[in-house]
Amino acid sequence: MNAAELRRRLRAVLRERSKAARIAAGVLLVAGGLLGFLPVLGFWMIPLGLAVLSYDFPPARRAWVGLRLWWRSRRNGPLPPGASTAGDEPG
Repeated sequence: MNAAELRRRLRAVLRERSKAARIAAGVLLVAGGLLGFLPVLGFWMIPLGLAVLSYDFPPARRAWVGLRLWWRSRRNGPLPPGASTAGDEPG
């Protein structure tokens, strides 16, 4: 599965009209990610689950934005003081 396909599938889940389906999918992904040391499941499921949950829950949105900022700082160096994080919010 490449990045484009993953984004397409994530958008499909976020477009679902059922809030319960999004919540269930997000919780299952995070729970599966916590068991990432087992075969088939993986730690990659945690950020994906946070992304799905962030659509409906502000605490998950804050965790998702924090994770994205942390990842960006690891890849590109830290943001300068006072830099805007606008655009980091999903949805």
